[in-house]
Amino acid sequence: MAIAIDPAPATRPGLLDKERTIAGPGFNRWLVPPAALAVHLCIGMAYGFSVFWLPLSKALATAGAGAACGKDVGFFAQLFTTDCDWHVATLGWMYTLFFVFLGCAAAIWGGWLERAGPRKAGVVSALCWCGGMLISAVGIRTHQFWLMILGSGVIGGIGLGLGYISPVSTLIKWFPDKRGMATGMAIMGFGGGAMIGSPLAVDLMKAFATPTDPGVFQTFVVMALVYFAFMLAGAFGYRVPPTGWHPAGWTPPPAQASNAMITRRHVHVRHVWGIPQFWLVWLALCMNVSAGIGVIGMASPMLQEVFGGSLVDVPRKFGELDKAELAAIAGVAGGFTALLSLFNIGGRFFWASLSDRLGRKRTYTVFFVLGGLLYASIPGSAAAGSVLLFVGAFAIILSMYGGGFSTVPAYLADLFGTQFVGAIHGRLLTAWATAGILGPVVVNYMREYQLGLGLPREQVYNQTMYILVGMLAIGLVANLLVRPVAAKWFMSDEELAVEKKLAHEKAVASEVGAGRGTGGATSPALVAFAWAAVGIPLAWGIYRTLLSAAQFFH
Repeated sequence: MAIAIDPAPATRPGLLDKERTIAGPGFNRWLVPPAALAVHLCIGMAYGFSVFWLPLSKALATAGAGAACGKDVGFFAQLFTTDCDWHVATLGWMYTLFFVFLGCAAAIWGGWLERAGPRKAGVVSALCWCGGMLISAVGIRTHQFWLMILGSGVIGGIGLGLGYISPVSTLIKWFPDKRGMATGMAIMGFGGGAMIGSPLAVDLMKAFATPTDPGVFQTFVVMALVYFAFMLAGAFGYRVPPTGWHPAGWTPPPAQASNAMITRRHVHVRHVWGIPQFWLVWLALCMNVSAGIGVIGMASPMLQEVFGGSLVDVPRKFGELDKAELAAIAGVAGGFTALLSLFNIGGRFFWASLSDRLGRKRTYTVFFVLGGLLYASIPGSAAAGSVLLFVGAFAIILSMYGGGFSTVPAYLADLFGTQFVGAIHGRLLTAWATAGILGPVVVNYMREYQLGLGLPREQVYNQTMYILVGMLAIGLVANLLVRPVAAKWFMSDEELAVEKKLAHEKAVASEVGAGRGTGGATSPALVAFAWAAVGIPLAWGIYRTLLSAAQFFH
């Protein structure tokens, strides 16, 4: 007698699976940007880690258990020593590793992210970034620098890469009418993360510090737990639109629209290494970032050495100032650095939004032409003693540095389509990793070379500015050579259907923002709460940065 066996019931998607994040009718797309900001504001603290270097370089000395490592203790010896304090230069390698591993992780796992979905990528990012901070905290407690390198530098760097690109593809698909603005909002958060994290870390270290403990270990633990809560909230707030969704009242422009740079087809990520347009955009981003990141690292000493005592109405050069006067101009330079950070974060939103009107190629052309003119003006401003022109030029330059990051995801979506834009963006971020080495090396070594020739400190940056102009000229040529991608690189309809199936795209929702499959409209109160959750900390960070920037104007 045959026994009838019922077919196995369909397996319900797991909590982190992409199918569980597809939005249903009534979902408000404006819930996605604050979710992205929640992640980016946390990982953006990578820019602010320098606040830990000085306390960590005196940790054992504070406890009365040692002093700074001698010159005979090299980098590898400092990885394992428990007898002397690490050098600030040694600690700075963590900053380099952040961006090297960010670029590598984004390039390696970008394709996985497109299929796994932003929620799973966001959760993995939170585990890596915050788990890495906890491992670093153990390294601080046991005075083992290799644990800090492993925790924050390597594992945390991987979390940076996954967290950075996790919302890009999703935002572009939710905002096909405002691609630049959408990515600008999220990537603005990465630039603003240090505005919140740096003053928070300083306040926490002051609260936990004792006569024998600088309070860094406790600060790492608290910040890791707070960041983990925020990043999980952001990851679970991600939703992806169902296949074929578009905003009400918006229709895609016809294929023969005036802007031929925007395609409606899609390139597979495995092909981008062989496409000339990818490498042209890679070179354009690398040159823009190299010029800006080199200046960021030397902004404070540059202002002090160029203008010296004139910053505090003392008619003497930098090398002629006494200790009190040096402290006074250092405070002014700190305000200058804070001012630049405000323009960096503001430029990310401004230029990306403007690119929706100008087009990405024209926006990048502005970066290179205007940036080149401003860099070329710096030696003249310095020679004339015009602090206002000097600072104004760098403020605009830093806004375009941030704008380059926030505009490039939309540039890639225009050229290569949206199916793999997150993965392609991940591979493009290897340009950032390259620029993170190239820019500082050019600025720092040129400064040392000029000083070695005996040039006055106020003139050692002149030649560097002209080198940066040359880098921007290379970027300009690369950008002008960008043309629409050839038809042979795009996927056929059959290939696209296979990729959509692999990416678990469906036309119906498994889970909805407000109603979990009920199709109910998203509550306006929920949208307001989500924006307040990220807006209030960001406003506090901007307020603290404005207080620092006010020192410049005083």
